[in-house]
Amino acid sequence: MSDALESAPLSVRWCCRCASEMITREIGGKPRRACPQCKYIHFIEPKVGVGVAVVEDEQILLVQRGFAPEKGKWSLPAGYLDRGDDPQQQAVLEAYEETNLEVELTGLAGVFHNPPEQGGASVFILYWAQRIAGELQAGDDAVAAGFFARDALPDIAFASTRYAIELLQQR
Repeated sequence: MSDALESAPLSVRWCCRCASEMITREIGGKPRRACPQCKYIHFIEPKVGVGVAVVEDEQILLVQRGFAPEKGKWSLPAGYLDRGDDPQQQAVLEAYEETNLEVELTGLAGVFHNPPEQGGASVFILYWAQRIAGELQAGDDAVAAGFFARDALPDIAFASTRYAIELLQQR
């Protein structure tokens, strides 16, 4: 397992609060980096992503990724949340940045887990959305964008995108 994905990465050598050298000890059933002086505990926070599933004429909107992870594969319009971001607002913004489409959220599709070896967001919040304005055009980190029928899908990037497509088949 990669150092960045472990619960006690050795790269966390110094305490960010008091600059003491960190140690590894079991906390909450997992090894964690901890400060023996000030008692600070370093927790690995998951990456959280948000995205939209837009369906028109039984076709789902996908974007081709221009960067790693999963460069060249196709996914839902999506992006990471930063601290303080509103998930719904960020999902709408990501759709616009990557597709030039203004969308309106119509509901929560689900919250999904992407396996760590895949890279990207480990927790993914997906909203159903509909286009309210705009002409489809790839932008930001997407190199292409398009609507695809379920029987003519391109190479899909993430488990969360595959699961969204399965949800569509159940609707």
